[in-house]
Amino acid sequence: MDGDPWYGSAVARILDGIDATAAAAHPIKGAHSIWELVLHMTAWVNEVRRRLEGGKHGDPAEGDWPRVVETTAEAWKQAISSLRRAHAELARTLATTDDAGLAHQVAGGQVDSTGSPVTLYQTAIGILQHDTYHAGQIAILKKAISTYG
Repeated sequence: MDGDPWYGSAVARILDGIDATAAAAHPIKGAHSIWELVLHMTAWVNEVRRRLEGGKHGDPAEGDWPRVVETTAEAWKQAISSLRRAHAELARTLATTDDAGLAHQVAGGQVDSTGSPVTLYQTAIGILQHDTYHAGQIAILKKAISTYG
């Protein structure tokens, strides 16, 4: 979320300077908005934390792609705050999980496409990859908005 990752800008840095209007915009036809991506990322970070804490694998409680309900500056501030909080809670959960615990299968017996057990470690790495992927999308949308918006 923060810091100086080797692969490029952190999510927080990419989100800097994006206001509610830009976050709600759809500069690329058929693509999600920045706001939709932030809500999606938050939902999945929360879901991964739930799994790491022993919950069965499933869709996030908020849904896969939570709907943007209100597009005010305050609602956008809340969306960013929720993403930050989700990452902080996930970091706390990971900090309390020892290396041996990370090797355990996700509760509920999740398996991958080859039938192998999905571990807590794979799940934690997966959410980092997920957020990095969507951070790239947000960066492209931010450029599209500044160029055409």
